Amino acid sequence: MSLTGTPFFLTAIALLVVAVVLPFALWGRVRGPKAVRAVARLGMLVFAQVTAITLVFVMVNNANSLYDNWDDLLGTSDHVEAAKDLGPDGMGGLKTQNEPKQLVQFGPPKDPVVGAGVQEGEFKGRISGVSGEVYVWLPPQYDDAAYQDKKFPVVELLPGFPGSAKSWLGTLKAAEQLKPLMEQGKVKPFILVAPRTTLLGKVDTGCVNIPGKVNADSWLSVDVRQMVVDNFRAEDKPASWAVAGYSAGAHCAAKLALAHPDRYRAAISLSGFNDPKMEPASLAGQDPKLRVESNPLTILKSANKAGKPPRTALYISGASNDGYEAGLALKQLAKNPTTVKVQLIPPGAGGHGTAVWKNQIPEVFRWLSGVIGTEPTGGTEHGRGTGPGHGTEPGHGRGPEHPRGPRHA
Repeated sequence: MSLTGTPFFLTAIALLVVAVVLPFALWGRVRGPKAVRAVARLGMLVFAQVTAITLVFVMVNNANSLYDNWDDLLGTSDHVEAAKDLGPDGMGGLKTQNEPKQLVQFGPPKDPVVGAGVQEGEFKGRISGVSGEVYVWLPPQYDDAAYQDKKFPVVELLPGFPGSAKSWLGTLKAAEQLKPLMEQGKVKPFILVAPRTTLLGKVDTGCVNIPGKVNADSWLSVDVRQMVVDNFRAEDKPASWAVAGYSAGAHCAAKLALAHPDRYRAAISLSGFNDPKMEPASLAGQDPKLRVESNPLTILKSANKAGKPPRTALYISGASNDGYEAGLALKQLAKNPTTVKVQLIPPGAGGHGTAVWKNQIPEVFRWLSGVIGTEPTGGTEHGRGTGPGHGTEPGHGRGPEHPRGPRHA
């Protein structure tokens, strides 16, 4: 049973009701020696406490999409079947255009929490050796006869850590918010793709390739990308692809887009960070070499030094000491054709929480609509936000930037 959604929530409520009723019904009826009666009554109290804690956990998990299933919660999940050394480009000497199409059977999602119109499929990445589920939502224009020959731009959606692939389409209700904006022509008709990012139990991969352990970068930037192109009418050009994330997923989004301008045009980073060690469970943050190499600041500095600033547009939002300074640091380094828009989330907007990120979706996708499919013009942008990010859900802040039946094509 999934840890998110209605079935497990109702089960938790039912168990709590039983736990509350049980002492009233049986307390005075327990028979046997005094020690036996004491143990039986203590058991009823413990059962009530456990079921109460479980219900609170389920409510928090449903609100934030932290753990998808029991394996994710217990740290026993392993979605890595192989982790070869794929080299600097993460391709291992292979070319996706030389590989046959990888057709995946998509169908209704196992958990309806992701909302209407979402499809779920599972596959093994040929390059990365990673296996996992991917959720896909197609824009309202996809089945419109007027668009039958059109290919669509794509946005990959990454959660934080811990985090479920369902979070953007479930908790943040991205598709539900964007559908009317797409129908009104205010936002481009994007295909939304939410792949699994929890690949190795209780550790955050940091979206990097580590030979012998995991090829998370290649899973997201090569295999998932090619699978979408193979199975849907999706544009293949880098100018039509973007990646968006929040918290640890925001770090990944900026890192992937800057490292792979040949795969992505833009990135959206919500309450993220540059130094991967800001996420204590990050494999990249625990490795001194990877900690430096996977820092978006390092990637941008190296590209600038080589005289090849990436043709990448970044939208970075965050509160003070929770992503804002990270955005300013990247903005200061940006050289044409790299562009950076930094948005300050005002104090009291909701902290480091899903309500803040949910409220930003319309604005960030309007920005993305003006970027995807266009050529960079240079310059940087800097804003102080009073529109997006006015959630009321309490959250925690991060410290400063220092260590801490498918519709196929």
